[in-house]
Amino acid sequence: MNAPNARCDQANATAVHDGGRSAAQRVIRNLETNVALCLRLLTRPARFTAQANVLGTVAIAVILVAAATVSMIVLDTRALDWARGEPHWFRAMFEVITRFGLSGWFLFPCGFVLLCLAAITSPQLPTVTQAALAALGARFGFVFLAIGLPGLFVSIVKRLIGRARPFVGGYEDPFHYVPFGWSPAFASMPSGHATTAVAAAIAIGAIWPRTRIVMWLYAAAIMVSRVAVVAHHPSDVIAGALVALVGTDLLRRWFAARGLVVRRSDLGAKPAPSLARIATPLRQGVSAPSRSG
Repeated sequence: MNAPNARCDQANATAVHDGGRSAAQRVIRNLETNVALCLRLLTRPARFTAQANVLGTVAIAVILVAAATVSMIVLDTRALDWARGEPHWFRAMFEVITRFGLSGWFLFPCGFVLLCLAAITSPQLPTVTQAALAALGARFGFVFLAIGLPGLFVSIVKRLIGRARPFVGGYEDPFHYVPFGWSPAFASMPSGHATTAVAAAIAIGAIWPRTRIVMWLYAAAIMVSRVAVVAHHPSDVIAGALVALVGTDLLRRWFAARGLVVRRSDLGAKPAPSLARIATPLRQGVSAPSRSG
């Protein structure tokens, strides 16, 4: 009596195991295919020329360079003296705020979303579903690169510039440099937190314009916090904003030249699928493996 049941249970277990292995193989195949496709799209030769005027970006960059130079001479020491004179609770408040300037707050969620989209996007899905998922992935990919690439650049360059952080050695000298020192104590300019915050404000604000006010308030709070916690000079923060501005502008032009996400005319984001149009493809993408298994 028990032998048929045992064979049936064994057959069910084998089917479940085979189904799980088959689903895992499909996910891996989707990941490999979609990652390769993304790399081809990003590295293919330019198809268009960005028509947006570069003079506006150049003008803002020149203003930021001038502001950083003036700040080193006039503002840096005074601002840090002000920060050191503030009460403990004031510093403690900005110590909490400044933690949200780490790039991981953006890169990890964006990376997770990109991996999920790459895992569920499959040729077996309807064409409309694939297009909606691709549009969503392209936007998250743009945000990931717009924050990650300037941040990586700053992480290297600041250690080559070798500007001393405030009060290194027990005194404040905004002109204390040890080039190529490759030491955290001499990695003050540009500010990585400021680069992340401004790049996030520009990138996310470009893709989802309704977030611009909130994102720029966030960026301003992070930039002020770096001085308030005596981690950077004001000129370091301005330099970080400069890197973010130039980096995101170059990336937008790169995407626009390849017909991705950004319009050629003004570097604004192309119309995105509505939430309703995205929700249905996501449900289809998630349920596709179970149906095909």
